[in-house]
Amino acid sequence: MHARKRRIHHDKEVMTRLLATAGVTVNGSNPWDIKVKDDRVYSALLRQGSLGLGESYMDGWWDCEQVDQFIARLISANLENCVRRNKSFLFRTLLGRFVNFQDRKGSLVVGKVHYDISPDLYQKMLDPEMNYSCGYWKDAGSLAEAQRAKLELSCRKLKLEPGMRVLDIGCGFGAFAKYAAQNYKVSVVGVTISRQQAAWAQRACAGLPVEIRFQDYRDVAERFDRVISIGMFEHVGEKNYRKYMETVHRNLCDGGLFLLHTIGTSQERSSTDAWVNKYIFPNSALPSATEIPTACAGKFVLEDWHNLGGDYVRTLRAWYKNFTGQWNTIKQHYDDRFFRMWTYYLSAFMGSFQARHIQVWQVVLSKNYRNREYIPVR
Repeated sequence: MHARKRRIHHDKEVMTRLLATAGVTVNGSNPWDIKVKDDRVYSALLRQGSLGLGESYMDGWWDCEQVDQFIARLISANLENCVRRNKSFLFRTLLGRFVNFQDRKGSLVVGKVHYDISPDLYQKMLDPEMNYSCGYWKDAGSLAEAQRAKLELSCRKLKLEPGMRVLDIGCGFGAFAKYAAQNYKVSVVGVTISRQQAAWAQRACAGLPVEIRFQDYRDVAERFDRVISIGMFEHVGEKNYRKYMETVHRNLCDGGLFLLHTIGTSQERSSTDAWVNKYIFPNSALPSATEIPTACAGKFVLEDWHNLGGDYVRTLRAWYKNFTGQWNTIKQHYDDRFFRMWTYYLSAFMGSFQARHIQVWQVVLSKNYRNREYIPVR
């Protein structure tokens, strides 16, 4: 018992000093200061890093008025590298260099864990068209306007024309397919590995020249004038980046354009947060800025690279406000621990974007786009 108390006291002293280097005061008065409710939190942070931080929050061991600001400070101070990494996650990271966690079987896991939960949650949290990706807030005053602007921006970047055939890889709830078919008179094939999203998208796009399939992107073998992928590349995995680009290249006609919309990391290699991988997006990996050009080398010309990272902070804040404001109408499906998990997820991503640790990129790639100049769109 005495040894345990000494360890807790030691871990408390160490973590208090480390947090102070990030401008965080334990039980302080700033909105980003951590309020400790259980001293076990110090050992969780010191010995398990980001995984211990998230799990201890889910367990109610600590609280914070502005979790996103707290996370942003930890990231900016590089605190994760000052504590011991979780051994199981380190083993998985090493294993990921040899094992393909995003093969056909592994890819299905995120669909079941994250996207196939109760649709009530997404209806209450997202905009009316169910866009589950970053909005474009340049001239927008609401979430719905920002998401519509993102869809319009994407269509203009693809330079869509009536009669074109478009492949939407990871079509989500069908928002892009519906918008493009209605406003640009194109036909769309959308593929997803979430059965709930497929069913929802089929209903949303009923009566339009849109086909929604429950299908792995690797199994598509057709011809399209344009290809788009919004918020799906995060689930591809570094061992599959080249295969992914080869698949897009095979399906894209000469003179075609491909718009890749993805979250990416400022680190040198693909990265996955231990807590996010365990509770939110299993088998996910954020690409680095060097991995995308490497994967498409010899296949595509990189025409445009647009960073929308700041827009995701506003998008996540809108989702957070909607989710917490509507919690009483959806909590019958979940418990309080899920509530803390989901709000932590949204806050942690907000903090990561605020610290510029992760970004959102819209990358336009062309295939044999000869004798034409691609003019970027903003």
